[in-house]
Amino acid sequence: MNVYDGWRIATMLKHHGFSQTDDVADADIIILNTCAVRAKATDKVFSALGRIRRAKKPDALFGIVGCVAREAGADAFRRIPDLNFVLGPQSYHKLPQILSNPDSRLLDINLGGLEKFDELPQMETSPRVAYIPIQEGCNHVCTYCIVPYTRGPELSRSFESCMADTLHAAKTGAIEICFLGQNVNGYKYTDESGRIYRLSDLIRETAKIPEIMRIRFTSSYPTEMTDDLIKMFATEPKLLPFLNMPIQSGSQSVLTRMNRPYSLELYLDIIRKLKLARPDIQISSDFIVGFPGETDSDFEQTMAIASQIKYINSYSFKYSPRPHTAAALMKDQIPENIKAERLAKLDSYLNEVQRDFNESCIDKTFDCLLEGPDKTGRHLVYRTPYMQQCIVTTDDITTAPALARITITAANKASLRGKFTA
Repeated sequence: MNVYDGWRIATMLKHHGFSQTDDVADADIIILNTCAVRAKATDKVFSALGRIRRAKKPDALFGIVGCVAREAGADAFRRIPDLNFVLGPQSYHKLPQILSNPDSRLLDINLGGLEKFDELPQMETSPRVAYIPIQEGCNHVCTYCIVPYTRGPELSRSFESCMADTLHAAKTGAIEICFLGQNVNGYKYTDESGRIYRLSDLIRETAKIPEIMRIRFTSSYPTEMTDDLIKMFATEPKLLPFLNMPIQSGSQSVLTRMNRPYSLELYLDIIRKLKLARPDIQISSDFIVGFPGETDSDFEQTMAIASQIKYINSYSFKYSPRPHTAAALMKDQIPENIKAERLAKLDSYLNEVQRDFNESCIDKTFDCLLEGPDKTGRHLVYRTPYMQQCIVTTDDITTAPALARITITAANKASLRGKFTA
């Protein structure tokens, strides 16, 4: 979501005569697009603002947009007195106001609707992977999550608006579409005639676009994984056989305290249905360890579910108390040393599973999407249908196909090696 927001902000500023620079000391306007999902992220924002404050030109405008802006609000001006703007994730389209009045301060952290999607100019060219937000906000109110506060209640964009963005991306360079939302599979839009559109409808319509060869979506909530969506994995070959469906914990007790209202049985039944629909599908997940009150037994149940499902890629974190959340006020907060021990144990196992899966891909051939040259400029980076990074050596990187058949020749935990296949 933040990558998409960054692209749209850059496009908007280009329409106002700006060009992009990587040199803070050379910039006329500096924007930090921020995430507040963990405390460490927020801390990094204010640390970076301090560095920018010292390095920027005296008359350069600078400020923050996104979730940390919404979280900090007017207090951001107190912490960094020479900030020019603080704009929440639904207000960054108002940046031109500070351009027309640079001596003022602009604070807007209101949780509006979906106006920014209508007011921002379209990108002239799209990257090969185009991110299409189809909804914002979340109604699930997990007790650890700040998103309902920073992004607001769940709102789905119109089907027509989503498809217009998708078609524009396809006509301007996109090969892969990734539908985005805090609760993406909860997308639900009712038009004036009363017809209800779901994520499966967006996938079905997008698959008809000749330029689009790959479709995926993130991030999913288990109770929203409806049968019509599961069926798409069986019937639509452009939908990648890869799904991120966070479980967060393998303990039913912890899930209840997290306000994650699904049973482990339901979660496992969804996995079973997905495997029946698409036998080659693989799953990734998110985990939180050290949630308030998590016992050794609770944690071992998380290890057990990780072992049972064999997630090929996962994001695991120590529980981080966030303001405006119920879990931050819970008793039985887990000491940092215990959280660190549990995280290290879980990560070690997840890394083993990831390495095993990567190694199982050796000698297999996949249709892979070009990401670009690596840092050395001597190799190409492709993405498999499972989003693994695959490094390919070629004599001429300028003629590499955007979508290529690649046979995997070697693997480690982090990446694959491959060669082009005729």
